[in-house]
Amino acid sequence: MRMLSTADLKDKGIPWSRQHISRLVKQRKFPAPVKIGANTNGWLESEIDAYLKARIEQRDASTIPNTS
Repeated sequence: MRMLSTADLKDKGIPWSRQHISRLVKQRKFPAPVKIGANTNGWLESEIDAYLKARIEQRDASTIPNTS
């Protein structure tokens, strides 16, 4: 199990600020972080990978041409 920091999220292609990520978490549109320490949050890499995969699948589903 690997934990990701905010900097690691940026390396994965998620460029959002901490504030924006916090808003998305509150709206349940982004995986919630795990509290690691008093001032440290981390995200499970597997949850972030699943989130990104779902976003790609959503994009691909909406761009499939209608063959009827």
